[in-house]
Amino acid sequence: MTQTATFGAGCFWGVEATFRQVPGVTDAAVGYMGGTVRHPTYRDVCTDRTGHAEVCQVTFDPAVVSYEKLVEVFFNIHDPTQVNRQGPDYGSQYRTVIFYHTPEQQRVAEAVKARRQATGQYRRPVATAIEPAKEFWRAEEYHQRYFAKKGIDPTCHRPAAP
Repeated sequence: MTQTATFGAGCFWGVEATFRQVPGVTDAAVGYMGGTVRHPTYRDVCTDRTGHAEVCQVTFDPAVVSYEKLVEVFFNIHDPTQVNRQGPDYGSQYRTVIFYHTPEQQRVAEAVKARRQATGQYRRPVATAIEPAKEFWRAEEYHQRYFAKKGIDPTCHRPAAP
């Protein structure tokens, strides 16, 4: 039986491409979560007024990959100390956030975040929010598997491999 995990780590194209490479991930879709507007569009979210984050919703087989491993991948592929931005992208839609679907996911996400902060590897505090999952609004089809459709090598858009 599969489970769902949802992560916001900046532009969702690279996040999706990375999670698709993780063994045990059976699907990944990009979309929007955490805002107040129903059926938001990319244009809506880019106004930075809807409250949504660009997210990647991951479907995974916990017999193959643990949720904790997915959270570790999440922390490895972006700068979790940046507030409302990742690299050149800025606005609350690019915030660092883990949307948990179960109390166990919340516990794991908080533990990994605390462990990461305690390592001293970051010069600033970890800004990643950990929030209950809300309704997932699937992004427009042209955003799904964006790099594959465009023939773009996604490695230039992410700092680390899984």
